Amino acid sequence: MLEFAIRLGKKAGDYLQENLTSAVEVEFKGPRDLVTGIDRGSQALIVEEIERSFPDHAILAEEGLRKETGSSFTWIVDPLDGTVNYVHRIPFFCVSLALYKDGLPYIGVCYNPVSRELFHAQAGSGAYLNNGRITVSPNARLIDALVVTGFPYAHDTIDDILAKFGRVIRETRAVRRFGSAALDLCHVAKGSFDAFWEMGLKPWDMAAGVVVLLEAGGKVSSQDGSPFDLFSGDILASNARVHDELVGLM
Repeated sequence: MLEFAIRLGKKAGDYLQENLTSAVEVEFKGPRDLVTGIDRGSQALIVEEIERSFPDHAILAEEGLRKETGSSFTWIVDPLDGTVNYVHRIPFFCVSLALYKDGLPYIGVCYNPVSRELFHAQAGSGAYLNNGRITVSPNARLIDALVVTGFPYAHDTIDDILAKFGRVIRETRAVRRFGSAALDLCHVAKGSFDAFWEMGLKPWDMAAGVVVLLEAGGKVSSQDGSPFDLFSGDILASNARVHDELVGLM
């Protein structure tokens, strides 16, 4: 199933890359939340392959698909994580595919077709970037930490979010914002960032990246330090060494 997910991630990524310079028809799911025909085309490609190869598996996909089968396996699909970046031709987006087994992280694949970075992991087998094993950073000092975050499309909680941003930026080396939660998690996994936090996310934004991060030795929780819930929309992910201090700032 990991090999299948890797092949499928690359196939959908190639589709994104082929259409990157084409005229993209944009629709709005909210005032700032975009969807394109490319999102839908990528999802159709992915779902068709999953249903052909694993017809009994459940599927949860961003663009309005929830298929319940009673299987212990559920595919969680983001056909294009970073749609706003894609529309603006900013090369930081990916295909994000996760497989959860009995509700637990099992397989994660995130593929950026522009950089050709393929992150993949399976529970108990480690995390990889292309053919090389990756691990989280060794940094244990918050003041030395490079942290990444994102902002939700809905701004009803923006004051609380900006207050957290202010506290974190005062206590860390710097904060970045790139626009793809899946890739943010993967870059924590490979040690480029020491931590990531965000609110207002969906399961498909986090599912694959969480698998990669955990297998790279990282830690995930809710922002208050309670156990991570994929459906809560709230995540704090780190190299584990700066996690408790960040919980305090959250």
